[in-house]
Amino acid sequence: MTRRKIQIKKIDNTTARQVTFSKRRRGLFKKAQELSTLCDAEIALVVFSATGKLFEFTSSSVQQVIERHHLLSSDFDKLNHPSLELQSFCMSQLESSTSAALSKEIAEKTHELRKLRGEELQELNMKELQELEKLLGSGLRRVRDAKGSQLMQENKRLKQVMMENRQVQTLELEQGQSSEPIGDFIHSDPSQDHDSSDISLKLGLAFPSGI
Repeated sequence: MTRRKIQIKKIDNTTARQVTFSKRRRGLFKKAQELSTLCDAEIALVVFSATGKLFEFTSSSVQQVIERHHLLSSDFDKLNHPSLELQSFCMSQLESSTSAALSKEIAEKTHELRKLRGEELQELNMKELQELEKLLGSGLRRVRDAKGSQLMQENKRLKQVMMENRQVQTLELEQGQSSEPIGDFIHSDPSQDHDSSDISLKLGLAFPSGI
């Protein structure tokens, strides 16, 4: 006859629940003792019944096992959450490594710039000199292209300015001509007419007609 499998759920009957608790507790403690003896394991079991009664089993001391548990938990937390000193040390190492990498890169770029200026060329072999020559040639072509483009833009701007100046001068000339009078009037001075008549009379007196 096979044993009937008990469904794992809370036992509603209080008496049956207490009986099952006692049997399972004794079986659990027996298994813990066997595990401790067979495998030399340090085990501590603490069980509270539904009524609040304490039952415990330990291979050495419950307090000793609990303290060991707290110690291991503290070490585990330190590994997962490094201390401020450890974080500061890691940041310092990272900054030092980054600074060293930047310093190396700056030194390399400075050395390349000196070579482009024609300095420290005696350290280069033939292949490096040829590569430097190609680099300078391509750079010179880019400079010429940029300079030509700027000259074209400047010439275009100057032509535009000259054209605008001519238009302004033409407009000013046209406005000046339209403001001048069409003709000049000649005014005779009465005093001059009187003088000329006096001269004629004088000449008539001095040289009579017929002479």
